[in-house]
Amino acid sequence: MQIQIEPASDIPIYTQLANQLIALIAKKELKPDDTLPSVRSLAADLGVNMHTVNKAYHELQQKGIISVIPKSGAVINPIPEKSTESSRDRMRETLHPLIAESIVYGITRDEILSLASSLISELTEE
Repeated sequence: MQIQIEPASDIPIYTQLANQLIALIAKKELKPDDTLPSVRSLAADLGVNMHTVNKAYHELQQKGIISVIPKSGAVINPIPEKSTESSRDRMRETLHPLIAESIVYGITRDEILSLASSLISELTEE
């Protein structure tokens, strides 16, 4: 499992970690029922505070991506075969400001669609 933290980034470290774990799951490098490293172990490996890893795991748990089982650790939840209205609504809320910001920066509809298609290909290549 390769995770790259950029301490100088404007993106908080816990968000970088959560986003990279989500990407690893999307790429199927982490699979349902896989156990994530302990908070202590991952924090030591990445050279970050344990609270940072804990916050990332908590965020993933709130999103339903992992389950944290006391004294057992964090486990990847099964990926649903079909999206739900709730998950689509959540993605709409997340994407709306990003797409609006893209338009403000002068990125065209075709460029946004091309970028989205490229990212989907990157995350689903097998």
